[in-house]
Amino acid sequence: MSIGLYQSASSLAALERWQDAVTQNITSSQVSGYKKRTVEFSMVAAGEVQTNPRQKIGHGEGEPMYFPKATYGINFQSGETEPTRRELDVALQGEGFFEVQMNDGRKGYTRAGELHLRPDRTIVTSQDQPILSDSGFPLQLLPQGGTIVINTDGMIRQGDTPVGRISVVKFADEKKLVPISAGLFVANGGPDPTTVEKPQVLQGYLESSNVAALHEMVNLVNISRAYEANQKLIQSYDQTMQKTLDALG
Repeated sequence: MSIGLYQSASSLAALERWQDAVTQNITSSQVSGYKKRTVEFSMVAAGEVQTNPRQKIGHGEGEPMYFPKATYGINFQSGETEPTRRELDVALQGEGFFEVQMNDGRKGYTRAGELHLRPDRTIVTSQDQPILSDSGFPLQLLPQGGTIVINTDGMIRQGDTPVGRISVVKFADEKKLVPISAGLFVANGGPDPTTVEKPQVLQGYLESSNVAALHEMVNLVNISRAYEANQKLIQSYDQTMQKTLDALG
C-alpha cells in the first residue's frame, strides 16, 4: 500500500473544505455582521507503517502514519462600523450579540443590525425575525408613530415614550455558537448567555462583515496551486504502481 497516495488524497479533501469556507466568505463578504469562516489544519495519526518486515503489527516498531485534517472555525473579530443614517440600523461596539426569535421558536444571535418593521410594527431583522427585548419579548413600536431614538444602552424611545430595551447578550465560549445563515448563530450547548451590562449600541450604523475579500481571493489561488500539486503526486504514485505491477507480470 502506498501511504503517500492516501496522504495526498486526504490533502485534497482538506483543501476542498478550505475552498468551501473561502467561497462562503467571498459570497457573504457584503452581509452585515457576517463572521469569517476559518479552517485550521492538523495532522492526525492513523496507525503505523512497519519498518521491520519480521516484526508483527502492533508491537510499536513501526513508523507512525499521519494524515492531514481540516477543521472549521469562526473568526468573531468585529467588522468595521459604517454610518447609514437609518434610524432602525444599529451596530454593536465591543462584545455581545442581539437576540432574535427564530421561526422554530428557538433564540438566535446576531450582530447584523439592519432592522425593519412588519405591518404590525414589530421590529424584525433583514431575515424577518423579531428582535427581542431584555424581557424576552419581541419589540413593537407604537401605532401613533413618532421619532425613533435608540440610546447606547439599547433603550428604544418613540417620541417621549420608552418602547423597550434591545437585548444584548454574550457567551463565555463563543466557539459553542453554530452559524446558520447571514450572520445568524444558534447556541450549541454550554452555559446560557448572560446580559451585557453596559452595551454600546450605535443608532444609524451597521457593522460590516470581517471578511477581507482580496485576502480570500489570494487564498483561492493558493488552494488551487496546492490542489494541483497533490493531483500530480497522486498521478505519479499511480504511474509508479502501474509500472511495478507491469514489471511483476
